[in-house]
Amino acid sequence: MVDNDKAGHLLLALQNGDAEAFTAIYKAYWYDMFLVAYRKLRNKEAAEEIVQDIFLRLWRERDSLRVQNLNYYLFAAVRYEVIDHIRTQGPTVEYLDYYELSNGIQDAGTENQLALDDLLRVIDECLHILPEKTREIFRLHKLEYWPIARIAARFGLSEKAVEYHLTKSVRLVRTHLKEVMVLLLATSGLL
Repeated sequence: MVDNDKAGHLLLALQNGDAEAFTAIYKAYWYDMFLVAYRKLRNKEAAEEIVQDIFLRLWRERDSLRVQNLNYYLFAAVRYEVIDHIRTQGPTVEYLDYYELSNGIQDAGTENQLALDDLLRVIDECLHILPEKTREIFRLHKLEYWPIARIAARFGLSEKAVEYHLTKSVRLVRTHLKEVMVLLLATSGLL
């Protein structure tokens, strides 16, 4: 990482199309950005891909950038890209990984599908406790990846109201899934 003054000079040079400034930014930031992504994802390839995508976008959009603080911009980009990556992978990937490890499954095709079906059934049961609008907002955002603004427009709500519904539903699902996981661990003898 570089200090704010040097970062500002590099950013200005980059916006003017200076390839050497881009190289200097890349060398100064790529490893720290990679570490942030890797710590969150624990997946080297995904972390590398996220960082490469950010730098590719930085170069492509260099003339239209409206960035005041390069450090903040780059690490915020990592954070958002990691969130998007996790969102597209969904919570089921972590569950399936756990399921495979805890049962020592080599050929996990059918058994993984059963585990996924169980997980989706548990989530569905949990959501039926919620009011219909809250349940629908959860489904649209977490399962169909609708942005909050689009959900707010569909229901005629403010974005804050949609966030309230999401917070309420996520808290319930998380609590319910923790209870289910404790039961699974207890019955499998891992606790």
